[in-house]
Amino acid sequence: MENLETFNADQIAIINNGVAMSEELVSNFYKMSASQWLSRRYDIKTMADLNPAETVCGPFAQVIRYQGQRKDASLSSAAYDFYKICLQDHAILAAIAQSPGIKLLPFILYIVTHELIHIVRFSKFLQGFDASQNEIAAEEARVHEITREILGPVGIPGLGNVLIFYGKWRQPIDDLSIS
Repeated sequence: MENLETFNADQIAIINNGVAMSEELVSNFYKMSASQWLSRRYDIKTMADLNPAETVCGPFAQVIRYQGQRKDASLSSAAYDFYKICLQDHAILAAIAQSPGIKLLPFILYIVTHELIHIVRFSKFLQGFDASQNEIAAEEARVHEITREILGPVGIPGLGNVLIFYGKWRQPIDDLSIS
C-alpha cells in the first residue's frame, strides 16, 4: 500500500477540531467527568503516524488494542489496554471526493465519535474486543445507532448528509469481513 493520499496541514487542523468535538460529545453522552475521560487510554493517529500494519483498505478508521504497562512496573498485573484509533486518510479523502455532499469536518466528527464509542464500550465491558463475527456485526449496528443519537442534535453544517450516508450501517451487516 504505497503512495496513499494523506491529509494536508489544513485538513489536520479540521481533524483536530473534529476530534475535540467528538471527545466532548462522547464524554457528555456517557456522563464521564474529565478525570474519568482522561483515564481512558487511547490515541488518535493519521496515516503519517501509522506503521504499515495499522494501514488498511476499506474502512475509514480502525481501533487497535495494544497492551500497555508503565516503565517502572515489573508485574504483569500493572498492564492495561491501550487503544489506537487509526484514521485511514486515503479512504476518508476518497469518500469525500466521491460524495460531493460530504465535507471533512462532519465526516470526521462521525468517524471519531463512532470509534470513541467503541473504546468506551470496550473499557466499560459493554462489548468484548475479541468478539465473534456475529457479535461484531451487531455491535457495529449498535454503535452506529448510538453515534446517530449523539450527533443527531448537533448543528454542524453538512452533518445531515453524513447521517444519511451512514444510515445503511445502522442495521447488522451480514457479511462483515476484516481486511
